[in-house]
Amino acid sequence: MTPLELLILLVVAGICGALGQAITGFSRGGCIVSVVLGFIGALLGRWLQRLMGLPEPLAVQIGETTFPVLWSIIGSALFVAVIGLLTRGRRG
Repeated sequence: MTPLELLILLVVAGICGALGQAITGFSRGGCIVSVVLGFIGALLGRWLQRLMGLPEPLAVQIGETTFPVLWSIIGSALFVAVIGLLTRGRRG
């Protein structure tokens, strides 16, 4: 993977993580948190996709790496929602 491909992958993951945060309405952190959420969302989303036997409708091919955009957004939204529920429960 070239440095340019890695940069593009990080940008796509950041956008997916930011969209996941926007869907849930709970955001903590900045760009780096969004990138991490994008990658966690991709792992979680792809696992759910395979578990339910659903197709992968929107995937981006970056070099030799395939990044599941739709499942990354869904996975990051689910992950952020769970984190939001856990942290809100501790405060109140």
